[in-house]
Amino acid sequence: MSHPINEANEKSPYGELTREEFYKKHQILHQESFILNKKNMKIFTQSWRPDSTDSQPKGIVAMVHGYSSESSWLNELTAVAIAKTGFLVCALDLQGHGYSDGLPGHIPNIQYVVSDCIKFFDSVKANNPKLPAFLYGESLGGAISILICLKQGYAWDGLILSGAMCGISAKFKPMWPLEKLLPLAALFAPAWKVVVSKPVSSRSYKEEWKRRLVANNPNRRKSGKPPAATALEFLRVCEYIRMHCHDLEVPFLMVHGEDDFVCDFRSASFVHESASSKDKKLKVFPGMWHMLIGETKENVELVFGTILSWLGDHAAKAKTKTLITN
Repeated sequence: MSHPINEANEKSPYGELTREEFYKKHQILHQESFILNKKNMKIFTQSWRPDSTDSQPKGIVAMVHGYSSESSWLNELTAVAIAKTGFLVCALDLQGHGYSDGLPGHIPNIQYVVSDCIKFFDSVKANNPKLPAFLYGESLGGAISILICLKQGYAWDGLILSGAMCGISAKFKPMWPLEKLLPLAALFAPAWKVVVSKPVSSRSYKEEWKRRLVANNPNRRKSGKPPAATALEFLRVCEYIRMHCHDLEVPFLMVHGEDDFVCDFRSASFVHESASSKDKKLKVFPGMWHMLIGETKENVELVFGTILSWLGDHAAKAKTKTLITN
């Protein structure tokens, strides 16, 4: 497996190719659209699948990106990597991110975002009812994916969590006493970016050129540090996951960097140990940071080799189970 990030440069995820040439090279069909959510906001969605009529996809992989990210740029490279192994991959831009409506980085209530994801992913599954379906979440997207599974775990055949926000590192939390004052700040000035923390990207992507690639995204929302209401909501989400992760029954794989500065791997370990799932695996990679795509080429291949192997095995298991049931 060779992840497409290895073809990128600091100016473009497609290297020297255009986006269209990139998809053609990797034999991927790509589609984009918008949906309207319950608040009448336009939410950007897209999908990737192998450009082949010879066989049906192995399954659906629904991707949820992290905070201050989007479904395009670096995330679409992982989508292409997964699609090349035979899966239909779908993703959306969360409210306030990418091409979707909303104030940059403003997520005062995570349930609205969860509802957007469920609406879009359910529509993809409805159009492909015979395919096993998996969730893939990075960072904040990992927390959202857990919340989705807690709501409708029966609807998913597996869950992959990369650097999931199961708990925010003490090194990254707002400085005391600001954390204690967040409820007041969120109430009276929800969009006020009062949260004092170190820049996320500087401690998320280990390779410098990949940090520059992230910064060169022309569609990147300048959300910067989380607004007060968003920061408070993230703390609430982490506490909710901690209190309810024992209800997680879906098969899952967690991959996490041991040196993750943003989301401490110990919180992921707690979720792994507490979950009721009989099919669960946690892989902590020594020396790796928050965004695993930001590692060296060798480490990227190691991480995503683990992910794709797990995904292929569980798609085959789900298919076998379906055949036996029918």
